[in-house]
Amino acid sequence: MKALTLASLLASFSFTELTSYLACFILLLLLLEQISYIVKKGSIPGPSLVLPFLGNAIPLVRNPTKFWDLQSSFAKSTPLGFSANYIIGNFIVFIRDSELSHKIFSNVRPDAFRLVGHPFGKKLFGEHNLIYMTGQDHKNLRRRIAPNFTPKALSTYTSLQQIIILNHLKSWVSQAQAQGSYSIPLRILARDMNLETSQTVFVGPYLGLKARERFERDYFLFNVGLMKLPFDFPGTAFRNARLAVDRLVVALGTCTEMSKTRMRTLGEEPSCLIDYWMQDTLREIEEAKLAGETPPPFSTDAEIGGYLFDFLFAAQDASTSSLLWAVALLESHPEVLAKVRAEVAGIWSPESDELITADMLREMKYTQAVAREVVRFRPPATLVPHVAAERFPLTESYTIPKGAIVFPSAFESSFQGFTEPDRFDPDRFSEERQEDQIFKRNFLAFGAGPHQCVGQRYALNHLVLFIALFTTLIDFKRDISDGCDEIAYVPTICPKDDCRVFLSKRCARYPSFPSVEDLVK
Repeated sequence: MKALTLASLLASFSFTELTSYLACFILLLLLLEQISYIVKKGSIPGPSLVLPFLGNAIPLVRNPTKFWDLQSSFAKSTPLGFSANYIIGNFIVFIRDSELSHKIFSNVRPDAFRLVGHPFGKKLFGEHNLIYMTGQDHKNLRRRIAPNFTPKALSTYTSLQQIIILNHLKSWVSQAQAQGSYSIPLRILARDMNLETSQTVFVGPYLGLKARERFERDYFLFNVGLMKLPFDFPGTAFRNARLAVDRLVVALGTCTEMSKTRMRTLGEEPSCLIDYWMQDTLREIEEAKLAGETPPPFSTDAEIGGYLFDFLFAAQDASTSSLLWAVALLESHPEVLAKVRAEVAGIWSPESDELITADMLREMKYTQAVAREVVRFRPPATLVPHVAAERFPLTESYTIPKGAIVFPSAFESSFQGFTEPDRFDPDRFSEERQEDQIFKRNFLAFGAGPHQCVGQRYALNHLVLFIALFTTLIDFKRDISDGCDEIAYVPTICPKDDCRVFLSKRCARYPSFPSVEDLVK
C-alpha cells in the first residue's frame, strides 16, 4: 500500500480527533511537570501540588511577604530547616538554617552554585557582571575593587554623603511643613536621596544635570521591572527595565572614560569612587604597556560601567530600606533615640559647621551599634538567590537537584542564636556583649563567602551618618496606622506604610557645609 504523506494523514483526522490528541498531550506534559516537582521535592516540606507552569508565582508577586512567611513556616515544620516550592518552571529551595545558608554561600563555583541576585536577574542584568562571576576572575576583580574602599577612600565618600544627606533633610522638613497636619512618606524621598548619593559618590562630576535626569528616569524603570514577571515583550515593564539597564551601563561607561582622561592627564587626587578605581587601573594598564602585554582584564570602559551598575544596584535599594527602618525603630524606641542624640551631641555640633570626620564616626560607638542592629533586625536583602549548577548534597538525606533556585534567608538567620532575637537591642553589639562576634555566623545581612558585600563598610557609614544627622537636626514622629510596620517588598523590605512621619526642625540652625561641587570639581 502506498504510504500516506503527512498531509494526507493529517487530513484523515477530524478536527475533534486532533483536539483530543492535543488535549492528551497537554495533560501528559502537566502530569510530567507535577511528577518532576514531587520527585525533586522528596520528603521535604512544601506544597504537595503546584499550579501548572506558573507554580506559585502569582502569590509571590501579589504578596511577597505572605509567600515567604509561608515558606518559613514550612521550613520550621520539620528539623530540616528548609522547604520547597515551584515558580514559573523553576523548582526552589528556601533555607532558614544559618549553617546550611553558609554551605550555599561558600560554594559559589561552576560545579556548585551561581549567585543570581534576583530570580530573573540574568535576563535583566545580562550575564557579564560581578554577580555571576566565579573563580579566579572573580577574585581578580575583587582585588581591583579593593582600593575603592580603603580608609582614605571612605573618608572622601563620607564628606560627600553627609552634604547630600543634609540637603535632602532640609528639603524633607520643608515638604513636611507645607503638608501642615498631614504626614509625609519617606520611602521615595529616601530612595531619591540615596540615588543622588550613589551617583555622586560613584561617579562624582562626570554626570551632568541632564545626564542625572535621564539616569533617574531609567533607574525608576529598572526598579519597576524588578518586581514584575519576566515577560520580555515590547511595552512590558520587564522589557522597559532591561533596556533601561543597557542605557544606565552605557552612561556609567562614559563616566569611566571621563575619569580615565582626568586621572591620566591632570593627575589630580581622586574625588569619587571611579577616580580611585581608575587611579590603580591606569597604573596597571601602563605597566602592561611597558611590558609589551595586553591590557589587564576588567579595564575597558564598558566592563567597568557594568560593574558600577552592580554597585548601584547593591547600594541603592538596600540603603533605602535600612534608612526607613532606622527611622521607624528609633521612633518606637525612645530610650535608644535619646542615647543616640546624647552621643552625637558629645562629638559633633551643627553650629560647628564642620563635616563629621572619619575619626568622629569611629567615636560614635553606640550609634554604630544602632546601625548594625537595624541591619540585623531588618536585613534589607532578606534572600540571596543562587542556582544549583549541579546536584548538591545539602544534607545527608537531601540533595538539591540541578537547576533549582536556592534562597538562603538572611532574615531568618538574623533571628537565630542572638539573645532575645525578636527584641531591637543595639547593646548586643557593645564591646561588653559582642554578639556580632559570638553569633557572627548568623549575621548574614551582607552575605558570606566569596561574594560577601565588598562595600559593607561604606553602607554602614552611610547609615550611621544618616542616623547622626537625622536625629540631631530633626524632630520626628510616626503617623501610626494599622499594620504600618508590616514588611513590604519593594524589592528590598520597608515598612508597609512607606514610613509616614511628621517632621520639624530640631536644631537652632542647620550646619553650613561646603557644596558637593567644591569637593568634586
